[in-house]
Amino acid sequence: MSAPETTQTPAPVRRRIHPAWTVAAVAFLALVGAAGFRAAPGVLMVPLQDEFGWSTTVLSAAVSINLVLFGLTAPFAAALMERFGIRAVTAVALVLIGAGSALTVFVTQSWQILLTWGLLIGLGTGSMALVFAATIANTWFAKSRGLVIGILTAGSAAGQLVFLPFIAVLAQDSGWRQASLLIAAGAFAVVPLVLMFLKNSPADVGVLPYGATPAAVAGPADPAPTEPVSAEPASADRASAEPRRNAAVRALQVLKRASKVRTFWALVAGFAICGATTNGLIGTHFIPSAHDHGMPETTAAGLLAVVGIFDIAGTIASGWLTDRFNPRILLAVYYQFRGIGLLVLPLLLSATVQPSMIVFVVIYGLDWVATVPPTAAICRQVFGADGSVVFGWVFAAHQLGAAAAALAAGAIRDATGQYTYAWFAAAAMCTIAAVISATIRKHARETDTVPVPA
Repeated sequence: MSAPETTQTPAPVRRRIHPAWTVAAVAFLALVGAAGFRAAPGVLMVPLQDEFGWSTTVLSAAVSINLVLFGLTAPFAAALMERFGIRAVTAVALVLIGAGSALTVFVTQSWQILLTWGLLIGLGTGSMALVFAATIANTWFAKSRGLVIGILTAGSAAGQLVFLPFIAVLAQDSGWRQASLLIAAGAFAVVPLVLMFLKNSPADVGVLPYGATPAAVAGPADPAPTEPVSAEPASADRASAEPRRNAAVRALQVLKRASKVRTFWALVAGFAICGATTNGLIGTHFIPSAHDHGMPETTAAGLLAVVGIFDIAGTIASGWLTDRFNPRILLAVYYQFRGIGLLVLPLLLSATVQPSMIVFVVIYGLDWVATVPPTAAICRQVFGADGSVVFGWVFAAHQLGAAAAALAAGAIRDATGQYTYAWFAAAAMCTIAAVISATIRKHARETDTVPVPA
């Protein structure tokens, strides 16, 4: 009797680096390239006012249009990525951003800045919104999703860090047109990398998602959420079929289903306040507000760059924490700390940088978009296969809140000559967001069941 054979099945050859990490690296660079405009309005607002005499309200309106489209495009972009692939949608988005920024150098009328800053760049950045990070994580990763979303979200902060100081120096020394061309170059430069290396799915390169096992892939289409609150049984099957249909139809049908869930509305409310207190207020009006207090624009831009540095650390840390702790509690803590910072900000602004301002910048940077990983995680837990598109709609609320805050703060500045009331109102809204986030678990127990269509 022969000895049992033990070497019939050779051990699988393991790749040194899973392709998912290559995709994540290219996605990070794409987000960096797309983030150039996020740093621009606050720096370019004063030079444009000086050259054309446009009011703060007019320029805030252009930013508001951008932010609205930035948000409303996101859920449709998520569906388009499912339908046409991540690579194609990302490349087109970067081209739109580059074209919008390059065409800005030719503007002479206020309506033209609404077209370039608002329409073109809004559509492009909306397709490269944070829902892009959620789509990459959900498509390519079966584990460490929170960490990956945190790293990719930090790409936007890294983009601000890379572009902001150069934009500020160019705007001051060479003029705002050269700064606009720098943003365009940054977006265009990433397009070849996206076309070459950003694969649409693990199947394209013959691998499983990072951390997935063959047994898990052979099972349900969507793995059970770590905190199964709802996930309708048919959602995974429907998600796999709907991308073959019109992407807009899929996005709207997901919205219809999500709108019946109270947790969706809690996330929408909290994320609208998140957008109002980051992109809408600090991102757009911090530099003009500091300028009102006598601080040079380049100095204020440097402070925002420091926010970007600590945003990278804070968002990655938030992703790590989201994989390990209750995301609802994390959200409540993040929002409350942000509110405290905004409450004291009017007392910290001055012509020179004081130590207290450095403390504010560090804390606000750590908290800037730390809300993204836990919010995306809750969308995945509650809505299963629809999670990426649902996050797109939640992110749309984020940008609607940002647009409203950008416009309102500009109007407050024109009416009162200062931003103080805008900072105080934002601090109050953060406390509301913290309360809403802390009650999401209760909402989920009571009503988070998405009905299966007859």
